[in-house]
Amino acid sequence: MTDTAIAFVHARRVWDSRGRPTVEADILLENGFSGRAIAPAGASTGSGEAVDLRDGGEAFGGYDVQHAIANVNTEIARAVTGMDARDQAALDARLIALDGTPNKSRLGANAVLSVSMAAAHAAAHDSGQPLFRYLAGKDADLIPLPQIQIFGGGAHAGRRVDIQDFMVMCPGANSFAQALEWTAEVYRAAGKLMAEAGTLAGVADEGGWWPMFSTNEQALDMLVRAIERAGYRLGEQVGIALDIASSEFGRGGRYKLALEERELDSAGMIDLLSGWISKYPILSIEDPLAEDDPEGFAEFTRIHGKSLQIVGDDFLVSDAARVRAAAAKGAANTVLLKPNQRGTLTETLAAWTAAKETGFSAIVSARSGETEDTTIVHLAVGWAAGQLKVGSFTRGERMAKWNEMLRVEEALGARARFAGGSVLGRSRA
Repeated sequence: MTDTAIAFVHARRVWDSRGRPTVEADILLENGFSGRAIAPAGASTGSGEAVDLRDGGEAFGGYDVQHAIANVNTEIARAVTGMDARDQAALDARLIALDGTPNKSRLGANAVLSVSMAAAHAAAHDSGQPLFRYLAGKDADLIPLPQIQIFGGGAHAGRRVDIQDFMVMCPGANSFAQALEWTAEVYRAAGKLMAEAGTLAGVADEGGWWPMFSTNEQALDMLVRAIERAGYRLGEQVGIALDIASSEFGRGGRYKLALEERELDSAGMIDLLSGWISKYPILSIEDPLAEDDPEGFAEFTRIHGKSLQIVGDDFLVSDAARVRAAAAKGAANTVLLKPNQRGTLTETLAAWTAAKETGFSAIVSARSGETEDTTIVHLAVGWAAGQLKVGSFTRGERMAKWNEMLRVEEALGARARFAGGSVLGRSRA
């Protein structure tokens, strides 16, 4: 047994940003170094995701995690005790085999992921390095371009508007710090505009302004006005990113836009989004078609894939096989990487590897149910993914991650390379 062998594993119940229970795991190594991580949870989830284990019943609306915690403290602890925390692939392979299901439904993705991430942190602590440097070694230098929510919608805001995320990206910024500064001004301008219009009504799940619009385009118009009022050049300095989350309102090639009381087929949905792309400075669109509409996804990519970042979330669920299949079909050109969609870091990294091999880009992403855990910040840098999506520019569980990235950028100093607009790899020209 090495001194980096796992000596002790323990899980406890903690709480996420929506007031729901989740799993936090601690790992102690033989040499005394330790690691800790918390599993997040999503509000909008793809059918192919690994699944959290929830207790059901009356307590906390059925969302309690006592069974998942018990699984960590018994089966999982016995299985990984004595393993070398530095061998992430072997550790994760044992967790996958122990669960024995294709979607982590027996032990729970929340149980498995908390241990997978905690082991990585423990190994990084043993090495005397922050996690991002442990993952990338001396080559760590790429700071991601952020996508930051200004208005929340869909499942993040009581479905007040159909579109889930209205976000900004700052391809013209020279650093991550400057991108946050610009976003702060846009966020503040959007709040003022909503107050002036009498539509200011609090914030959504991920911290974006709660939308009070009568059409989806009104949100886009307001976002454009906010960027202009903040003093930035549209598309050049600050552009728009959308998460349509079409699987939330589309099925079988039919899309029901509740806010506007109309139903579209795939061609109609593509036409709607194409009209927005021609009218607004949109740089990135996530899940423009539903997860069960690969033909629509491919057609949308055929039309816009050379000029636009087209992201698969519910469509790809951080799955390497799905990324390769989508690439072969010409559907999407970017994968969203959410560790809890797969349940282990190794499987999530495999999706990023598949993306690079097929010419896809990647965005490391948080979930709706988040905590102060900052693991994804270190994954974005350590894996050189180039983009990071955390939510909005308010609420502690979001700002913990943005602020951690500021520290990483500062720690890298002159070595830091801000991805900026180059990471999009496409031109609106």
